Formats: sequence, structure tokens, C-alpha cells
Amino acid sequence: MKKSIANRSQSLYSSRIDLSEDIRVELVGIINQQLADTIDLYLQTKQAHWNVKGPQFYSVHTFFDDLAESIEEYVDEIGERATALGGMALGTARMAAEFTTLEEFDTDIVSVEACIEALIARYSAYAASTRVAIERSSELGDPTTEDLFTEISRVIDKNLYFLESHVQN
Repeated sequence: MKKSIANRSQSLYSSRIDLSEDIRVELVGIINQQLADTIDLYLQTKQAHWNVKGPQFYSVHTFFDDLAESIEEYVDEIGERATALGGMALGTARMAAEFTTLEEFDTDIVSVEACIEALIARYSAYAASTRVAIERSSELGDPTTEDLFTEISRVIDKNLYFLESHVQN
């Protein structure tokens, strides 16, 4: 069973942000969980990009690269939000691998159809966890973190729509 990054004890740096330390600790946990999942989603999308085989290879290969690029910028935004709240961004590849909630992208997934289905599963799981992060950030009274996750949610929902359009009739 994976460890929960949200429950990882972390001391904060001092900050004059007008949120209590307890709230900031919880937010940093939520943010770091999303950071791990975002890094993993980015790399799994690149895995599909590098290894996809089959009909329409080039267009799907290019499509997967576009999806990955749309996620990459948020890795930095999420990590910087953790540090803005006085926390430590936990964003190495090993940290992401340890704490991601996403299912692993198996090396036998290479056909266009299998890659698309695998990405649909991961994007939908990430979309759901992002909505949970939006809701909890709102409950904790942090509209800035809520707004960041809302922006990410819009992009992920659009990416999921693009992926699902490949398999819908």
C-alpha cells in the first residue's frame, strides 16, 4: 500500500500568509499529493508518447506530446504553491513514485487503443482527485489554492474529452 503524502509530518517555514499553521500544514499535504500525481501523470503521458505503436502513429504520438505539455507547467505551479504556504515541495521522481495515487502504466501498453484507454483511466482518476483538492481547499478557506486546482481541472477535463473522443462513436 502506498504511503499517504497528506499524512506526512512536515514543519513549515514562517509565513505571513493569513492562514493558520494547521490549515497550511493540511494544504501543503494536499498540494504535495497533487504534485506527486501531476508528475506521474505527466510522465505516464510521455511513456505513452514514446512507446505508442499502430495506425495513425504520428498523429497520436504528437497528440500525446501535446497532452504532456499541457500538464508540465502545472508541476512548477503546484510545487511553488506548497512553498508559498511555507511548506516544502516534495517533487523528486522518487517522491512522486512513492506517493502517487495513479495506477502504473505497464510496459506492455503500446497499441494506440491500449494507450488511449490507459490514459483515459489515469486522467479520469486525476480529474476526480483534483476536484477533491478543489473542494477541500475551499473548505479550508484558501481561494488561491482552490483557483490553481480549478485551472488545472479545466485543462484535465478538456484533455480527458480529447482522449475519450478517440474511443467514442
